[in-house]
Amino acid sequence: MQRLSRLRTCRSWGATYAIPVALCVGCAAPVEQSVEVPVQKADILLLNGTVYDGSLSDPVVTDVAIRQDRIVFVGDAEAAGYTAPISLDVTGQVVAPGFIDPHTHYDRDIVPWSQDPEKSLILPALMQGVTTVFVGVDGSGHPAIDQTLSNADKKGIGPNVAAYVGFGAVRSMVLGYSDKAPDTDELESMKHMVGQGMCEGAFGFSTGLFYSPQSYSAQDEVIALAKEAAVRGGLYDSHLRDESSYTVGLQGAVQELIDIGHATGMPVHIAHIKALGVDVHGESQEVIGLVESARASGLAVTADQYPWIASGTSFSAALLPRWAQVGGEDAMLERLQDAEQGPKIREAMAENLRRRGGADSLLLSNRVQQDLIGKTLQDLSDEWALDPIDAAVKVLEMGGAGVASFNQSEEDVKRFMQEDWVMTSSDASPGHPRKYASYATKYAKYVKQEGTITTAHFVHSSTGLAADALGLVDRGYLKAGYFADIVVFSPEDYAPRATFLEPEILSVGVVDVLVNGDFAVRDGEPTGAAPGRGLKHVPLRGTCD
Repeated sequence: MQRLSRLRTCRSWGATYAIPVALCVGCAAPVEQSVEVPVQKADILLLNGTVYDGSLSDPVVTDVAIRQDRIVFVGDAEAAGYTAPISLDVTGQVVAPGFIDPHTHYDRDIVPWSQDPEKSLILPALMQGVTTVFVGVDGSGHPAIDQTLSNADKKGIGPNVAAYVGFGAVRSMVLGYSDKAPDTDELESMKHMVGQGMCEGAFGFSTGLFYSPQSYSAQDEVIALAKEAAVRGGLYDSHLRDESSYTVGLQGAVQELIDIGHATGMPVHIAHIKALGVDVHGESQEVIGLVESARASGLAVTADQYPWIASGTSFSAALLPRWAQVGGEDAMLERLQDAEQGPKIREAMAENLRRRGGADSLLLSNRVQQDLIGKTLQDLSDEWALDPIDAAVKVLEMGGAGVASFNQSEEDVKRFMQEDWVMTSSDASPGHPRKYASYATKYAKYVKQEGTITTAHFVHSSTGLAADALGLVDRGYLKAGYFADIVVFSPEDYAPRATFLEPEILSVGVVDVLVNGDFAVRDGEPTGAAPGRGLKHVPLRGTCD
């Protein structure tokens, strides 16, 4: 890696040229003085950093100049005449575009009724270098995108926020938790909502086909709604119908996503790609083959991934069959007590527990009484002298719980991570260290410790790849004219601190974070500033008239 050379005048062949000193070889007589250059004013200069520009290119030691909310120059600031009231020498530090998190649940932190004003700063993201987060994922995005983003702006947010319109939100608004198919009028109502969300700035249509009531939908219903996003230039983002062997199987669910892409003509994106459960360990190879084949046919297919072998979910999502959840929680609890349906539910729960790796694989993490947090289902089974399924039913009767579900293999995680169409994400939600430590863990474990990927791959998969695939304009790269979303981190110190038993500890090693040209983190500490913005996708012309 070499410092970009400074310009000097060089007299050769009877003329005088301004060229880099390192290239002034064989010149008749280099002139001693530097080239006269006009003074260029910036607000902030980051000097001598190891710059990864968001592509897969090798790093360069150079400078970055920022004026207002934009990057105005990347190169030798002194030679170009740049000065600034804030000049930071970041020698030895990595300078990269701010990370983009394509799959989070931070919409819960930006709602206007949140009582904690610091929540909207979203420090778990900022302290890892994340400067843009996507919400409304897994089909949760309310179609009132204007309101979602204005809520964020009014509260003041740390990173930028982009949003999806969600299948689960629109289906439940029209059909509740029914498992019936929509009639013509109901389908038209849902289509209108998706179109409304896209016209208000949604980046695409998100589904969570694994979760009720979305799981009750047929593929034709999903396609009809996805087309409303497709005609407006949106992306199809999906928590697959099955990441395991619950229903159609992992490969069947990936094929469904590909079929939706072909039917709608829109880019498709797999949320938190994984091979979940003992029945599908090793199927990452087949999934990669399906995706590569689809990409070769011309379909834009991407995915995101959090770097953990444990997912985060709820007892009900992990263990209950979907038919038992029709009508909502009260109806489910009644079925559990029913003499005919109760045993069938327990039988299905036992199979789902086997699929996920047994009672030791489910760790209670949140949304349950404090003395149960940090215990596995097997621990509760032993303490309560109950069969694991009866212990799980007792937890459901107590109101349920959030769990960390240890259900993946390291080999599959690494195999997906190395693909050039897989970007970094967190799936940020309470009770799992992924909210506080996904980016730091990917770097510390899979770059530095194990060498699964390079630093350039890590940066690209967290920045430029995400911006390109998701449709973010002028973000994701360190280029002149792009927004000044930038992270500076220590390559020696950038690391996670959160664990499964203590999941809410901020990561360390981030030195500075700029969002839209303002410091959200300075010298390793949050500034308390909220420079983030609600980002809107611009629908294709003529589709929202």
